[in-house]
Amino acid sequence: MDLGELREAIRRGRSVFDLPLRVTFYARVSTDKEEQQSSLENQVRYYRDFIRRIESWQYVEGYVDEGISGAEAGKRESFLRMIRDAEAGCFDFIVTKEISRFSRSTLDSILYTRRLLDCGVGVLFQNDGINTLDGDSEFRLVIMAGVAQDELRKLSERLKFGFRESIRQGRVLGNDRLWGYEKKDGVLSVNEGEAELVRRVFQLYAEGELGIRRLSRRLYDEGFRGRDGGPLSQSTLRSILKNPKYKGWYCGGKSRSADYRTKKKESIPEEAWVCYPSPDVPAVVSEELWDRANAIYRLRSRKGSAEPPPGRYPYSGKVICGVHGECCHRRRLISAGGETESWSCRVYREKGRAGCGLPSVRSLELNAAVTELLRRCCDRDALIALALRILSAAAETGEAARAEERELKALHARRERLLELRLEGALTPEEFRRRHEALAERLSAAEQAREARRAEEKESAPSGGTERLRKELERELSFEKNVHTDVAAALLERVTILPDSAGRELHLSLRFRGGKTAELRCRREKASLCFLPSL
Repeated sequence: MDLGELREAIRRGRSVFDLPLRVTFYARVSTDKEEQQSSLENQVRYYRDFIRRIESWQYVEGYVDEGISGAEAGKRESFLRMIRDAEAGCFDFIVTKEISRFSRSTLDSILYTRRLLDCGVGVLFQNDGINTLDGDSEFRLVIMAGVAQDELRKLSERLKFGFRESIRQGRVLGNDRLWGYEKKDGVLSVNEGEAELVRRVFQLYAEGELGIRRLSRRLYDEGFRGRDGGPLSQSTLRSILKNPKYKGWYCGGKSRSADYRTKKKESIPEEAWVCYPSPDVPAVVSEELWDRANAIYRLRSRKGSAEPPPGRYPYSGKVICGVHGECCHRRRLISAGGETESWSCRVYREKGRAGCGLPSVRSLELNAAVTELLRRCCDRDALIALALRILSAAAETGEAARAEERELKALHARRERLLELRLEGALTPEEFRRRHEALAERLSAAEQAREARRAEEKESAPSGGTERLRKELERELSFEKNVHTDVAAALLERVTILPDSAGRELHLSLRFRGGKTAELRCRREKASLCFLPSL
C-alpha cells in the first residue's frame, strides 16, 4: 500500500495494526554502561516479540545504535542505514520507543519523519502515542520533539553545573591518561614510572638549549618512549610543559561547550583558567623548575608568533630538497656574528639527519650562487627589463590596493542585491532609500580613500621613478658584490639542492623566471663559496 492508501484506510477507521505492513524497529541507548546495555537488550527483545505477535505485520530485522547520543542523527550509523533502507523500499513502518530515541533535536525529528513519509514509510512513537500516518501527527510531533530538545538543554545545564561544582571543590576532571599521574575518582596520585619522564622533560627544556623537536629526539635517544613505542610527539611535550598540575597546582576550566546541540567545545584563554596551588595535586617537579621552563617556552612562543606567515620571505616555497621533493623550511641561526637565514628540508626538521642527509643552504649562499650564474651567462639588459616588470607588477598589486578592491567589490555586490530585493518587493521604499543612502556613503568613502592613497603614492614617488629604479638595478647587477636577496629571489623560480650535495660541497640546480635552468657546484670556505668550473 502506498502512503495515500494507508492514510485513507486509517481515516476510514482501520487501525495500523490491521494493515498488511512490513514493520521494523529502531532502538538506541546513549551510554555503554552495563545497565544501559541491559536496557537495549530488553528493547530489542520487546520489539521483536511485539511485531511478530501482530498477524497482519511482516517482521523486518531492526536497527540498533549503542552508546550514541541522540543529539545528532548524523553520527548514528544504524539510524542512517535505516533511512537509506526506507528509501530503498525495504519496509513500510517503523516502531520506536519515543521521540527522544529517534532524535532529541526538533529539527531532526521533523526532517527525518518527513523524509520517511516521502518514501511512504510511517513511524510509531509508542510512548508518545504519535503515529506519523495520522493527519495531525506533525503538530503533535513538533510539541513532543520540542519537549525532548528542552530536556537535552536541561541535561546540558545540569552537567555544566556539576562541572562547575567539581572545579570549585578541586576535583580533577578531564584526561584520565595524564603523563606521570594515575587518576581514580577525580583524585591524582603520582605514577613514578612515568614521572621520571616528566621530570626529564622539564630538566632538559629548562636548560634552554633544546627546542621541542630536538627534545623529542634527545628523550628517545635516552630510552624514553611514547605510549605507542615511538618518540613523544611535539604536542604531547607541549602539553606536559604547559600543565600547572606538574608543579602541584589545580588547573581546570580550560574549555567550555559553546552549544548544547552541537557539543562543540571552545578553548578558554589561559588567563581565565581556574588555577591555584593545591595540596590535593601532588607535584612532580618543583615550582621553580616549572616556572623556569615555562618562561623559556613563552619567550620562544612569542618569537615564533612574531614571525611573518609562510610565503612572506623572498625564498619561501622556492628552495626544494632534491631527495624528498619537499619545500625547505626557513631557519634562523643566531651566533656571535648576528642572525643568518638558512633553508633545510622539512623531513630533516622533523627527524634530523636520520630523515634527510642533505645540508642546509643559507640565503646568502643562494644570493652568491645567483650572482655567479649571472656573471657567467646573463644578458644584463634583458635581466634588468625582467626585474623591472616583476617589481612593477608587485607594486601594482600591493596588499593595500588588493584590500581596497575587495571592499569596493563587496560594496557594489551589496548594492546590486539591494536593488534585487526592492524589485522583488522584499523592501519598502523607505527601507530601500535608507539602506541605499548608507551604502552610497560607504562606497563614496572607499573610492575617496583609494584615490587619496594613489595620489599619496604618486607624490611620494621620486621623480623619474622607473629610471631611478633602472639605475639601482644596473648598480645591483654590476656583480661587484652579491645581488640582494629580494632581487635574487625575484629572478628565481626554483632552487633544488641536488642529492649529491654533502657537508661542504653543494650542487644546486637553479631555474630562473622565464624557464632557463643552470647547475652550479661550489665548495664552502670559511666565509664564502668557492665556485667550481662548469662540467
